[in-house]
Formats: sequence, C-alpha cells, structure tokens
Amino acid sequence: MINGAVMNDVGDQAAQTSQLADTMLQQVFALLARHRIIPNEVQVQMLTSHVRAMAHRSVTGEPLPEVEPELFDEISAESMRLAREVVAQFGNLPDEEAWLLSVHFEVAKENL
Repeated sequence: MINGAVMNDVGDQAAQTSQLADTMLQQVFALLARHRIIPNEVQVQMLTSHVRAMAHRSVTGEPLPEVEPELFDEISAESMRLAREVVAQFGNLPDEEAWLLSVHFEVAKENL
C-alpha cells in the first residue's frame, strides 16, 4: 500500500500528492507497456491529469463525485482489471476510481 493515511497539513499534502502521483504514474505507464497498451500524446496528458487527481483524492480524502456504474458497461474486463490493479496500489480509493481510470486504458487499447 502506498498511501493509507489522509494527511491534514496543506504543505505536506501538496508534497505527498506530488510524490504519490509521480510514483503512480511510473507504475501506470509500466503496467500499460507490459500489456502493450501505448497511449498517444493526448491520452498521456489526460491520463497524467487523472492520476494526479487520484493522488490528490488519496492524500486529502476528498470524495469522488457520484458515478453511475452502468456508464461503464462497455469497458472490457481487461481494462477494468488493470484499472483496479492501479487503484489497489493507492490503498484508500473507492472502486469507482477504477471505473473512471478504465476508460483511459480502453481508449488507449484502440491505438493498436
């Protein structure tokens, strides 16, 4: 588990968020490469922004807005599995984060 505790000091939160985001981005891009999923430049920017937001929510405890699960019915099992693997590494995010993250993986898979 990378981050199991919510931080309260704003300065510490910013530093923790940045460090966590950098670590997780390395892991995400390594995971995608192992599965031969290569996002294009725009997809990299969008994915990076999303993972940074996930790190922020992980550190601050800020909740994710409500997400409707049926919106993700067409996401492949592989993309959802990979996204859940990433979310599990954060250690304290809800499964809804995986639903959103899986969209990035699914779209990048279509680059092949």
